Amino acid sequence: MKIAVTGTRGIPDILGGVETHCEALYPLLAAMGVEVKLIRRTAYIDGTNRLENYKGIKLVDLFSPRKKSIEAIVHTVLAVLYARIKGFKYIHVHSVGPSLVIPLARLLGLKVVMTHHGPDYDRQKWGKAAKLMLKAGEWCAARFANEIIVISETINSILKEKYHRHNAHLIYNGVNIPTPAATDKYISSLGLKTGEYLIAVGRFVPEKGLHDLIEAYTLSGISQKLVLVGDADHETDYSLEIKKKAIKKGIVLTGFIKGEKLNEIYTHAGLFVLPSYHEGLPIALLEAMSYNLRVLVSDIPANLEVNIDKSCYFQVGNVQSLSEKIKKAIQNPVMVDYIQLLQQKYNWETIAGQTYEVYSKLEKN
Repeated sequence: MKIAVTGTRGIPDILGGVETHCEALYPLLAAMGVEVKLIRRTAYIDGTNRLENYKGIKLVDLFSPRKKSIEAIVHTVLAVLYARIKGFKYIHVHSVGPSLVIPLARLLGLKVVMTHHGPDYDRQKWGKAAKLMLKAGEWCAARFANEIIVISETINSILKEKYHRHNAHLIYNGVNIPTPAATDKYISSLGLKTGEYLIAVGRFVPEKGLHDLIEAYTLSGISQKLVLVGDADHETDYSLEIKKKAIKKGIVLTGFIKGEKLNEIYTHAGLFVLPSYHEGLPIALLEAMSYNLRVLVSDIPANLEVNIDKSCYFQVGNVQSLSEKIKKAIQNPVMVDYIQLLQQKYNWETIAGQTYEVYSKLEKN
């Protein structure tokens, strides 16, 4: 089976939850015999990641403007046209924004799998017009996609209640159980010590709640360092303000990191915090759990669905609650073990097998 993939900025080592998802999933599908061609956005390709193949996946780079309001839709139109011209029968579209193009794909004779990673129209970065377009993309997916994959029951409920689509496939995000870092060279270069810092990982956008975390961290008065891992894919007033506040308060900014540097940051951290207002199913949280890190997460539906101990949750947007939880977690450390849960529920090999079954259904119908 040959399938084109779009709706992602690209892989490997490109910032984003959908990108992390694709980077983990498609090599496994390729190993199962699926011929995958993943279509990347040129705006995210440079000398460090200019590749034709990655772990059995064929990569092709098509033009995309580096402008958040039109980037995804322009690129996805080109990707659909490319897939049709190159003779693909099947295309896998990720996320609701790119799903605006699904009717075009169907009109051109392509069969479509769509993965719904979350209601992006809830993200605070979007204006009214963009939110309307994202909602329209969700409608197009619900109405025209041959098969839909949802990464959480929360998203499945949206499809059932809003669009009466009851046949979506619930396939979670996953995580690989890591080998902890054996060195501390990178964290030492940042002035950090093992177990004496807390981390947040994600893009510098309002819905990630980093402004709440900075305020809560300051209010807590703890001596441990706060480390913000990530950056903005499109620089904004918000991301610049986050960086300005971080520098002023002595917070460590790593930028976007992967590989051994990220492994070290997770391995030696004392606490992971996710103050998000919006998530589909947060890979960063699963990654933190894979290191058996103590976690504090906002009580939004996607985080609650992970179903960890109730003491790990705080009311979203409640800076005072978060501050108190941070202080308590630092003062009263506890051991956790999430590995069995992750292996049972969030295993990438299982997820690849489930996705393969969806592709097989697409091929038969």
